[in-house]
Amino acid sequence: MFTGLIQDTGTVTRVTSGAMTDFWIRTSLGAEAFALGESIAVDGACLTVVEKGGDTFRVQAAPETLRRTTLGARKVGDRVNLERALALGDRLGGHLVSGHVDAVSEVLETFAEGGSWVMVFRLPPELAPCFIEKGSVTIDGISLTVNAVDASTFRVQLIPETQQRTTLHGKGPGAQVNLEGDLIGKYVARLYALRGAPEAAAQGTGLTEAVVRAAGFSPRG
Repeated sequence: MFTGLIQDTGTVTRVTSGAMTDFWIRTSLGAEAFALGESIAVDGACLTVVEKGGDTFRVQAAPETLRRTTLGARKVGDRVNLERALALGDRLGGHLVSGHVDAVSEVLETFAEGGSWVMVFRLPPELAPCFIEKGSVTIDGISLTVNAVDASTFRVQLIPETQQRTTLHGKGPGAQVNLEGDLIGKYVARLYALRGAPEAAAQGTGLTEAVVRAAGFSPRG
């Protein structure tokens, strides 16, 4: 679990393709202190540290990860947003982020407004139910507030701190980004969609055990 507060922008130093794709990433976070097997979010995708040394660590991406994220396009010299997993007792400064990328989106427009940088993105239809104005979204691992949303687009604003500490400000129209919808919003949207399921219709429109089970949960008796 993560918070969407980027701790460092690392640099990809080596990429090796194969049955698994290996990425070596240089960071100022003190990679030597990383625990093998720990989780780290790389541009919002939760990956596992499998090797470390000096200021560099290695992670592996499975074919499914490459299909569902932008990591397959990463090359030597690219900068990536990094966040180590949340520790119990840490402040939750952003919002709950799982590191499971839902979709790849595209930058449609960018412009300055005061000291902020406005970015407009394509809204994938499958994620639309999770987006509300002033709700949360994770873009390339960054916790951001949705300032405006319509049927096919949404907008965020980057304050100067976010512009300086992440890679997002450098992406223009046409660039692709990783999106993760709000975790709580996804559960609410899923349960709401199931209100019309046969199990729910047979037992009323309330939140019944049948609806909870259909959503993938297993209530204890």
